Amino acid sequence: MASGFFAILDDITALMDDVSVAAKVATRKTAGILGDDLAVNAEKATGFLSSRELPVLWAITKGSLLNKVIIVPIALLLNAFFPAAIKIVLILGGLYLAFEGMEKIIEFFFHRSKTGHEVVEEVKQEDNVAAEQSKIKSAIATDFILSIEIVIIALGSVADEILTTQIITVVAVALLATIGVYGIVALIVRMDDAGFKLIKHSHNKGPLSVLGSLLVKSLPVIIRILAVVGTIALLLVSGGIFVHNIEYFHHVLPDVPATIKELTMGIAAGLLAVLIFTGFKKALSLFR
Repeated sequence: MASGFFAILDDITALMDDVSVAAKVATRKTAGILGDDLAVNAEKATGFLSSRELPVLWAITKGSLLNKVIIVPIALLLNAFFPAAIKIVLILGGLYLAFEGMEKIIEFFFHRSKTGHEVVEEVKQEDNVAAEQSKIKSAIATDFILSIEIVIIALGSVADEILTTQIITVVAVALLATIGVYGIVALIVRMDDAGFKLIKHSHNKGPLSVLGSLLVKSLPVIIRILAVVGTIALLLVSGGIFVHNIEYFHHVLPDVPATIKELTMGIAAGLLAVLIFTGFKKALSLFR
């Protein structure tokens, strides 16, 4: 009886060792996409009133966890019974990311100037609960696509392991992707509040006050940088999906560096997706 118990403990220890090694490999392989995930979601989780930042971030985090709950079992089942479907889902997700990234660029460069009245109306709209919910849904939708990529890469890194190791490893990486990414995002969006508290605590004097002022002044700069990095990340991730999952694109421009190639593919796919979506919207408006 005792020998059987210790044999089970040995099996569990061996399994945990295998999972630990597999998780390290999977995390290393998903490090790039996790960085893109951080940049994209930090940009999406900002722009709210200070009192709403953490509630909004918590809503997005819960949505991200739900995404993982949906994606992980489906990915494991598809990998076992219908692996070709994973590639189709990845490509469709890549089109969505390319569309979103290119739409932001077009909006930035070609948006029309707003009059004072329109700006006031826009501010009122952004304070709206409906507008807040819209941004949350957009963030969760983007997280869903990025989560698919993270889970698929993690699953691919443990494809030769036993099923139990695959499941535990993929779940661990999925949880890390949510807790790690949104934990860092929470620190970023609360930088200014921490800065104000330091300034108040130090009575606007000494090194703590200097640090507080630096945190307050740095936040807008970091947000602007993350907005740019997040948009580029969307295009890079989408381009990477096309290059690695469509055989033809994999062999196009073989001498071009991978990053430039993936960015080019993302931009091209994004432009095509925006043109199709815009044309579809105009066609629908004609029939109304």
